[in-house]
Amino acid sequence: MRPVRLAVIGAGRLGGFHAQKAAAHGAVALVGVADPAAAARRRVAADCGCRAVADYRDLIGEIDAAIVAAPTGLHWEIGLDLLGAGVHLLMEKPLARTGREAAGLVAEAARRGAVLQVGHVERFNPAFTRAAAELQNAKYIEAVRTSGFTFRSTDVGVVLDLMIHDLDLVLSLVRGPLRRIDALGLSVLGGHEDVAHARLEFEDGCVATLAASRVSHEAARRMSVWSPAAFTAIDFAARKTSMVRPSDALREGMFDVNRLAPAEVDYYRAHLLDEHLPLEILQCEAVDALAAELDDFIESICAPRLPRVTGEHGSDAVAVAEQILASIDAHRWDAAEDGLSGPHLRPRRGVLPGPHWQPVARGTPLERKEAG
Repeated sequence: MRPVRLAVIGAGRLGGFHAQKAAAHGAVALVGVADPAAAARRRVAADCGCRAVADYRDLIGEIDAAIVAAPTGLHWEIGLDLLGAGVHLLMEKPLARTGREAAGLVAEAARRGAVLQVGHVERFNPAFTRAAAELQNAKYIEAVRTSGFTFRSTDVGVVLDLMIHDLDLVLSLVRGPLRRIDALGLSVLGGHEDVAHARLEFEDGCVATLAASRVSHEAARRMSVWSPAAFTAIDFAARKTSMVRPSDALREGMFDVNRLAPAEVDYYRAHLLDEHLPLEILQCEAVDALAAELDDFIESICAPRLPRVTGEHGSDAVAVAEQILASIDAHRWDAAEDGLSGPHLRPRRGVLPGPHWQPVARGTPLERKEAG
């Protein structure tokens, strides 16, 4: 079988990593790297031994597949061009900027019979995959994802930049539809929201709370999942999973602390956790998640089969992110009718303006004009 002819669109930091993985893959022929920035594309192309082009469309007809690591705002246009030409796509997260764009890319891939995979790389983290069996039927999920400001992905806020990872993971664990979303966020650096908190309620009763910040002094990628089988804490950065499985007696309601004899109370002060809430810690070996993601993409093309993270999965995550952003924008910070709302703490309008109205600063005297 001939190698899959592949191009990388975007020669930034992540695009460079993708190009290195593709150049080293035995089932891939890296044809070229496309980026309008000449220095960036030439650097990556020279490092990986492939062509450098300014316009990705120059590679159509020469490639079977592409990895898109361009800014999120360009995913829609690039995706439609490549999928329309029958090119299989691994699109970096988020799949698109809006739910409508994401759904359009999924529909185009289906029309063309092309693989559309989304780069939610945490699905390949061994700390998550090893705990998968314990995470089913989740009842409560808590996720924290924080970092310092990287000066990348500035065309979107922290919801589409960081929280989108945890949204995808939550949606992979909870199959039921969403019932309610409440969220708030703050813009710290003046553009999009840089801090966000969201609470998701599902029809099956599961509740998920997500916190994300890209202006934090702490770098963290953690998730805790409570299910009937276990409490599971995942540290994605350290690739460590901690699991507490309650004993049969606890699960069946046969252990009543209020009925223990004094001697039993003394005993369980030392042995309760070991006997009824034992802790198991799994330290996973380092895995090249980007390489595993690429393996999955190439196998999906050659088999053919669905990738682990499909276009539908990526579209679902964007649709929920869009609802979170709407909730953030509508969040009221005080009770006044014209008080502050949204991530930029701007005054709410008491009356919706017509198309010819202009906003007037508070305290500006109004001029009354007589009719006629």
